[in-house]
Amino acid sequence: MRIRDAHDDDWDGIWPFLREIVAAGETYCWPADTSEENARAWWMTKPGGRVFVAVDEDGTVLGTAELHPNQPAAGSHVANAGFMVAPTAVGRGIGRALAVHVLDQAASDGYQAMQFNAVVETNAGAIALWQSLGFRILATVPAAFDSPSSGLVGLHIMHRMLEHTSA
Repeated sequence: MRIRDAHDDDWDGIWPFLREIVAAGETYCWPADTSEENARAWWMTKPGGRVFVAVDEDGTVLGTAELHPNQPAAGSHVANAGFMVAPTAVGRGIGRALAVHVLDQAASDGYQAMQFNAVVETNAGAIALWQSLGFRILATVPAAFDSPSSGLVGLHIMHRMLEHTSA
């Protein structure tokens, strides 16, 4: 597996599993019926953002991550990111590899910290991953996410500082 910057032509490999994850409605605050056009714009073209893909030996996209400023201007020193792994690739370390890559890239790009604004509290795998990588839950907004399987559940705000290495 290799992680690299995404290219426009990677979208055809991202869209099928992104659509499936969004349609399930369990981990993202996107409309379940998000159109391909809107999904592509939201994932691939955030202002100041970058997109990465994890690909196998034959170029199949196994997962993707997007990195961008959490807020504009005075808040742009804090990064935010989103991660999706193809359901067929879950359990192979793709999410962790993408997370480590994005954290390293965010630090290299000069961000001082990373913040996640909406980690669904029932997404135990993601929470465990983020905590193992040094994120703390700062707060939980109660009943802020309407999960198809669990009803109203909280959204965690998670944060960690980033370490910088001198070039």
